[in-house]
Amino acid sequence: MIALGAQVRSVVVLGAHCDDIAIGAGGTLLTMCEANPGIRVDALVLSGGGTDREDEENAALRAFCPGADLDVTVHKVPDGRLPAHWDEAKSALEDLRARTDPDLILAPRTDDAHQDHRGLATMVPTAYRNHLVLGYEIVKWDGDLGRPNAYQPLTAGNAEKKVSLLQQHYASQRHRPWYDKEAFLGLARIRGIECHAQYAEAFYVGKMTFGLEG
Repeated sequence: MIALGAQVRSVVVLGAHCDDIAIGAGGTLLTMCEANPGIRVDALVLSGGGTDREDEENAALRAFCPGADLDVTVHKVPDGRLPAHWDEAKSALEDLRARTDPDLILAPRTDDAHQDHRGLATMVPTAYRNHLVLGYEIVKWDGDLGRPNAYQPLTAGNAEKKVSLLQQHYASQRHRPWYDKEAFLGLARIRGIECHAQYAEAFYVGKMTFGLEG
């Protein structure tokens, strides 16, 4: 296993829906924020604005980003309709790009089966053209989990904390049959096995450069 480490001072996190970021990268956010007090986190979510879900997202991301300099923006693109609202979504992303230059971006992956996730993922490199993007995965009924090529190991404490925070903050999602501890912790355990850790979150990297001379 090859590990490359770097201090992250600023991160942009992107989600098509409220809870996408926390499901896909909540453990990684906990890990980064604990290791880098005062880290800048700019979060953009495309749907859920003006609803109870926006309130859930704001509270959840504050919990997932302890000690961070956090800014959250939630827009009102209709759930499941991102392709028909492309201009609105692209404008939101470009507005964020105009005021951020992060060390790292966490976003959906480009081959996600959900059209909203996939649409956002394809936009990211059109706005952030020279940034490291980690595409997170979201377990769902489509059965679209693949073979990731990057991992963030999680301590047992942060894996459990992620699951607890998901249940605590997203009350609107608890009725879903897949939204439970077994699903989230089970996937984290599988990804942990794949990177010789107890738990992990997995990501997909399309392009990256190295600075090994430094």
